[in-house]
Amino acid sequence: MLGPWSTAAEPVRPAGRPLTARDVARAVERELRRVLDENLRRAHDTDPVFGREVAERVGALVLRGGKRLRTAFAWCGWRAAGGSGCAAPVLRTGAALELVQACALVHDDVMDGSPLRRGGPAVHVEFARMHEAARMAGPAEAFATSAAVLAGDLALAWADDLLTETALRSPHGPRLYREWQAMRGEMVAGQYRDIRAQATGASGVADAVVVATLKSALYTVERPLALGASLAGADTAVLDALRSAGRCAGLAFQLRDDLLGAFGDPALTGKPADEDLRTRKPTYLFAVGRGLAEARGDREAASLLAPRGPSLSDDDVQRTRVALERTGARAVVESKIAELAAASLRHFDRTGAEPSVRREFSGLVERACGAGAACAGEAA
Repeated sequence: MLGPWSTAAEPVRPAGRPLTARDVARAVERELRRVLDENLRRAHDTDPVFGREVAERVGALVLRGGKRLRTAFAWCGWRAAGGSGCAAPVLRTGAALELVQACALVHDDVMDGSPLRRGGPAVHVEFARMHEAARMAGPAEAFATSAAVLAGDLALAWADDLLTETALRSPHGPRLYREWQAMRGEMVAGQYRDIRAQATGASGVADAVVVATLKSALYTVERPLALGASLAGADTAVLDALRSAGRCAGLAFQLRDDLLGAFGDPALTGKPADEDLRTRKPTYLFAVGRGLAEARGDREAASLLAPRGPSLSDDDVQRTRVALERTGARAVVESKIAELAAASLRHFDRTGAEPSVRREFSGLVERACGAGAACAGEAA
């Protein structure tokens, strides 16, 4: 049986002040560094080349930005369910969430061919450059893709190890692990529905909502809330309220990401601003825009927003932005985000959480999907 939690993992805060979501977000950085140090030592012991070229890249990506929103949402779920005392289980769960997020980012960038992540080269781009600099044999792209898939797999393995250890130490371990198990399956399903939609030209609002929910909303907010609540032994009523709150906030988060993918500043989002537009990614924003264009007989906008068309030129990208504004799609999505955020707060209030925790949750929802927020664009 694993030993009790170490009080060294407890976040440092001024005496007399309650622990806040921001405290937890800062403290998980320390926990991540500790976990990464352990895993990097093991990786180097296994094989120095693997440790240097793969494991260290994973560690660098994990520590290179991100708002740690998933950790903060897990803390809100824990507190809403009556969690108190040592926050080490929440921190370790948060660190596991950050590691599984790294897996998702690496694999997503490979599938989308994205060159940037968190303000630096995507992992597969780094591998391609390494291949070229070392004058390795074979195509650099094939090597980079394979190596990046392995890097993402390693991040997932580290996440699973950490969550399993946390579950074994918790009296509510089976519930915690069931939430984690469901989350991993939902992530894979969402990613598959995303690439399938692009391949088939699925372009309806309903399809876009399914992808956004599975791929982002569940594992960004709903599952972190439920993971935290599980650590506190939440009852069914609290869990149901948290799931509803998380579903709404998570979908709003993804819709904000859609907007940032079309209109965001790369300096703030850490990734290209025109990628979704150039490839006509079947997002909710595009689905709404296309529907409005067709309803109004705006043939130019409908053509620009049509699925499965050729990759757009720079001029077409700018015209597409104008079309999304002209049809009213951007305004519709902004309104939907506000509606979902408000619904999320109402659901969270049903948990009976203390006012201070409700304020913390409200602040997190604003950070994740509020007007002008950049955090969704960097995938938190």
